[in-house]
Amino acid sequence: PMPASRRALFATLATMHHARAMPTHTRLINGLVGQGILHDERVEKAMRAVDRADFCITTGPEVYQDRPLPIGHDATISAPHMHAYALMLLKDHLHGDAQVLDVGSGSGYLAVVMAHMLGPGGQVIGIDCVPELVRASRINVARRHGHLLQNGEGARPPKVTLMVGDGWKGVEGRQFDAIHVGAAAAELPEALVRQLRPGGRMVIPLGRDYQELYSVDKDRDGTVSSEAVLGVRYVPLVHM
Repeated sequence: PMPASRRALFATLATMHHARAMPTHTRLINGLVGQGILHDERVEKAMRAVDRADFCITTGPEVYQDRPLPIGHDATISAPHMHAYALMLLKDHLHGDAQVLDVGSGSGYLAVVMAHMLGPGGQVIGIDCVPELVRASRINVARRHGHLLQNGEGARPPKVTLMVGDGWKGVEGRQFDAIHVGAAAAELPEALVRQLRPGGRMVIPLGRDYQELYSVDKDRDGTVSSEAVLGVRYVPLVHM
């Protein structure tokens, strides 16, 4: 029989190998970089700063797999590669004092990542039609990024505000430099187009049975143009 010391050594080596093979936050981001999906330093830095596990109800290594996961109430947190695609499309509009709207903010994950790309005067407003998800998302953010929910210096509002709202209506009376929509709309919501500031960009999945991710730009003169980027599959954008 094998001596106990050798059995212990083999057990230790097996444990070390298993640990190295386990998916982690770092490995997840490295994978997106290696695949060429994530190829911007600012986006990469922001995604590295926000651990997906803090925004999932699932525990274990699957939180670091590149696939969507349920977060309750028939909602999901999108696959990391989809978050990366959206951020790459929006990155030139996520800086300084930019005002950002995250429609269907769900777990709060992407709102926090985008907030990490903004300057002190920037703000992300996340809206979701499910009150329970909004409450849970605030708890998620507070785990490691609670400062984002607090008022800034002087009269500055919190960098991240999460609230109940109708994604089809957005936030009336506001203008946004960047809008991310995390659920598929059958048609482009007119309210969101109105709220997109000239020079701004919206990323939104459109379609019913067949969906595509669209990049929607509003020129300085107010002209709106759109371009399909890739085929996707999202849950539908719900009316309240």
